[in-house]
Amino acid sequence: MLNEISAGDVAGQLLAGIAEEDLSLQALTEEQERDLSKKVASEILAGFDRHYRLFRYCAQQTKGLFEIGDWHEIQRLASQRISMYDDRVSETVETLRTDYDAESLPDSVWQKVKTRFVTYLVDHRQAELAETFFNSVITKILHRDFFHNSFLFVRPAVSTEYIESDPPSYRSYYPSAAGLRKTIRKIIDDFKLSCAFVDLERDLRHIILRARVMAPRPIKVDPDCQIQVLSSLFFRNKGAYIIGKFINGNMPVPFAVPLLKDTDGRVYADTVLFNAQQIATLFSFTRAYFLVDMEAPSAYVQFLRTLLPNKPKAEMYTMLGLQKQGKTLFYRDFLHHLKHSNDPFIVAPGIKGLVMTVFTLPSYPYVFKMIKDKIAPQKEIDRAGVMSKYQLVKQHDRVGRMADTWEYSQVALPRARFSDDLIRELKDTCPSQLEEEGDTILIKHLYIERRMTPLNIYLHQGTDGEVEHGITEYGNAIKQLVAANIFPGDMLFKNFGVTRLGRVVFYDYDEIEYMTDCNFRRIPPAPNPEAEMSSEPWYSVGPKDVFPEEFGQFLLGDRRVRSAFLKQHADLLEYEFWQHRKERITQGHLEDIYPYPESIRFVRTYRTRRRMV
Repeated sequence: MLNEISAGDVAGQLLAGIAEEDLSLQALTEEQERDLSKKVASEILAGFDRHYRLFRYCAQQTKGLFEIGDWHEIQRLASQRISMYDDRVSETVETLRTDYDAESLPDSVWQKVKTRFVTYLVDHRQAELAETFFNSVITKILHRDFFHNSFLFVRPAVSTEYIESDPPSYRSYYPSAAGLRKTIRKIIDDFKLSCAFVDLERDLRHIILRARVMAPRPIKVDPDCQIQVLSSLFFRNKGAYIIGKFINGNMPVPFAVPLLKDTDGRVYADTVLFNAQQIATLFSFTRAYFLVDMEAPSAYVQFLRTLLPNKPKAEMYTMLGLQKQGKTLFYRDFLHHLKHSNDPFIVAPGIKGLVMTVFTLPSYPYVFKMIKDKIAPQKEIDRAGVMSKYQLVKQHDRVGRMADTWEYSQVALPRARFSDDLIRELKDTCPSQLEEEGDTILIKHLYIERRMTPLNIYLHQGTDGEVEHGITEYGNAIKQLVAANIFPGDMLFKNFGVTRLGRVVFYDYDEIEYMTDCNFRRIPPAPNPEAEMSSEPWYSVGPKDVFPEEFGQFLLGDRRVRSAFLKQHADLLEYEFWQHRKERITQGHLEDIYPYPESIRFVRTYRTRRRMV
């Protein structure tokens, strides 16, 4: 009979027995505490294991969806996966509250829970993720006074450096023995895609030609020459990516091969990326998360760090869809940086926003954004509305043009690191989100983003060439957002930033809308000259009405900006452009948006050859 009783039932009987004896939970015996801590730790690990099974299942499903070309379902699955973590945390918290009266457990039990949990992670393939899940659960139960190392994993308890999966996370191939062409064919065959290629021999030829350009002959092949390729494809949007590196002596060369499908459902290699900057853009914080089937995610991160050694682990985990682990690692890195720096937090330079107060730490490449208590009335949005817009962006395809954000609650920072100007600014704009506790400033809610140069500053200070580049990128950013069914709303230059790679990215989300929710209109002719001169419009304006003809009035005051804009993106001022894009989206068409330059695509070579023939 004992085997038929659940862990929760046993705990419930134990707690009921204590209550009958009129004892408090503090009177648990050492043996009872050990028994209870074991069951609580097991429940938390079971919650995590369920989460990660579902996480992997999403990636496994994506392979089949890619093979049949169901792009809309891939989008839906990628968006749905983002909320899975919080759902599993909530389920686990509810179980602990219902079956174990979690809030009433004494400190000594929680300390034992953590100790017991560590023993369960010794041979666990996702130990670092399980620790983060543990923290997520415990912080929803305990008061923040207990958010320290006795109860939480402030530092990792289990090393992930040599965790591997079975079979291993990457495969090794030896081109000096089999030949380069056969080796590349073997690499592609090993992914076991069920759909046919358009012309695999043609793709192999172009990959080899591109490789020879990257490493011109003669090339000395060392005995240890090999190609290492991660065992799972990286899926995102309409593409599947082979990620690997070519190793010849001490010269590892990273590469990525995007596989796409034509209108007949056949696969082709679109290009091969050898340039580290192009691969970094592929893994940019401005793009949606990959779907990758990984048994040991730390092994994938370890491999990716050899390709992009300057990219933080936090961003690597985030790009693999493990954004909660990314948050954990970012915050650990941030606390480490605070200990080894002494500059103060300051108000971020640039034009102050009507919705957000933004501050930064000059020595750290991120900005911290807080929603104002009183949002300017012309914005017609409240705190809940702003948060919903940020959540929309989190779950949407960002196509390389919207900054990802990490959202934090109850952030404790040293009071001594805040400039006086910043303290005044925060108390003036966000007092409800601020608490001072001795030497600590507690921020109840904020967003953290990569710091970029505001586009308005970039254009004002730039040379003619930089202005041309900035405006070209600005227009490209808007067009790619439009292709992803996003209307930016407030298109002022101050709401866009320039990354260190020179890309223009949108980062002000309080006015974004789906393109399909907007009503694009032409401005009707004025009924008479007096109406045209009036400060009020002579036509009705609905809440979702957009008049593209008006964009030039607030964007093109600067001569250099106007010249570059009209040269590159004059169509953005036309009703027809916006309405046509909206109609394509409404019809279910998903545009192709490439995370690499059009100029390096093999298809250009194919088209050129067809024209020559």
